[in-house]
Amino acid sequence: MISKSLEEYIKTMYILKKQNGNVRVTDIANKMNCTKPSVNKALHSLKDNNLVNYESYGTIELTGSGEELAKKIIEAYDIVYLFLKDVLNLEETKAEVEAENIKSVISDDTINKLAKYVHKVLDLNNLDCDYDVNREKCRSCLRRKKV
Repeated sequence: MISKSLEEYIKTMYILKKQNGNVRVTDIANKMNCTKPSVNKALHSLKDNNLVNYESYGTIELTGSGEELAKKIIEAYDIVYLFLKDVLNLEETKAEVEAENIKSVISDDTINKLAKYVHKVLDLNNLDCDYDVNREKCRSCLRRKKV
């Protein structure tokens, strides 16, 4: 298990990879508004946990485990965001900020229960598949289609 701050690094690297095709220390530092030494320290911790492949001044790549963790982190945010925006009717910007804050302290078990509730209330899909954020079941039904 890694810290919530390291999870933010993983998420940021995943997003940067999707946006830019590559990930650099400078990009991570700019995106997260932190220093390059902080990024390097985080990268070494993530490497020790087999979540990234990284050599100083070299390329940064998420491992398969790192990519799966990034997807899980993003999905947890999405679930909380949908609950706040579509169930509690929070304004979009406030829901985004609140979801980010809540996601960083919520357990997987709570996320799974919240996902089932959100799906039920929003009538997104039948969750007889036993949704589990760790297995990405029902990922496709998380996003509501506009009618």
